[in-house]
Amino acid sequence: MRAVVLVGGEGTRLRPLTETIKKELLPLMDRAVLHHTLDHLSRHGVHEVILSSSYLEDTFRSFIEARRGDPTITWITETEPLGTGGAIVNALSSVGTGEPFLALNGDIVTDLDVTAMVATHRTRGAAATIALAHVDDARAFGLVATQADGRVLEFREKPQEQVPGDINAGTYVLEPSALSRWEPPGSLSIERDVFPALIADGLPIYGFSSDAYWIDLGTPEKYLQAHFDMLDGKVGSAPHYATPFVADSAAVHDGARLGRRAVVCAGARVERDAVVEDSVVHPHAVVEEGATVRRSILGPRSRVGGGAVVNRSVLAEGAAVPAGVALDEARVSAGQVAASTERTGAPGRMG
Repeated sequence: MRAVVLVGGEGTRLRPLTETIKKELLPLMDRAVLHHTLDHLSRHGVHEVILSSSYLEDTFRSFIEARRGDPTITWITETEPLGTGGAIVNALSSVGTGEPFLALNGDIVTDLDVTAMVATHRTRGAAATIALAHVDDARAFGLVATQADGRVLEFREKPQEQVPGDINAGTYVLEPSALSRWEPPGSLSIERDVFPALIADGLPIYGFSSDAYWIDLGTPEKYLQAHFDMLDGKVGSAPHYATPFVADSAAVHDGARLGRRAVVCAGARVERDAVVEDSVVHPHAVVEEGATVRRSILGPRSRVGGGAVVNRSVLAEGAAVPAGVALDEARVSAGQVAASTERTGAPGRMG
């Protein structure tokens, strides 16, 4: 079976991390988010994946070259952003016309039973099947209305008030023939353009509800939560990870203190008397002596100076916090030095 994985988004809500790194290539525990996605698809019999993007596409080259085993990857360069629907239509020539295929957002983590979803799609004779997730607050997503038998009636706008309901979970099984009316390349939204048109034509569009784990990695808060959930064993398809998680090539001083939900990636360093809690330290980042990092994300090769305090903040690739500075709810762009907001009084140094 083939799948189209949508990796064309700019990841604006995850900035400044995504200023230099595609969100699908951000580390999630011990490897890139996209590795987790492809491994999950492989376990469900997907042997070929089509990827396409017009944003930071060069950053995918090393990933594709390093990837081994199932599924194989076919790359399509978009000359301009095509949207979720346009990217899928543009990939039809690589997907083929004979069999249904999967399409999914590349910035989600899920243990969805894809095999069961495809089987249900075939049994129903559906033109499209949409994975649905039940949430307590649909304001950020919008609602998908279905009949009792699961047939989709409509996509509703995001509610203004907090209400529970079923939302589009970003994984689809599609019949190529259902998309034949659209000519590539062209910009389309699968939610606003494609699915409403198919529903209006009376084609059988169904929802697939399950209690599978699902999270959208679109914000720093959600990105952190995905790490915590993996550490807590909530993602059924993920490997077991020790808590705290320290990569084999990371260096954590015996005198440092890591909270249970700390993640220290490959090549990172946490020095003497440093504290890291509820945070992710990306590859080759450094937390210097006596620094404290809580509820934060430290991008690759970033540095927190000695005695500094970083709370609920995000440092992009190569960003730095000077020694002794306190940073709270801040975003520091790639290669930039954080503004001196407050001095902690603790001694420290910048290496």
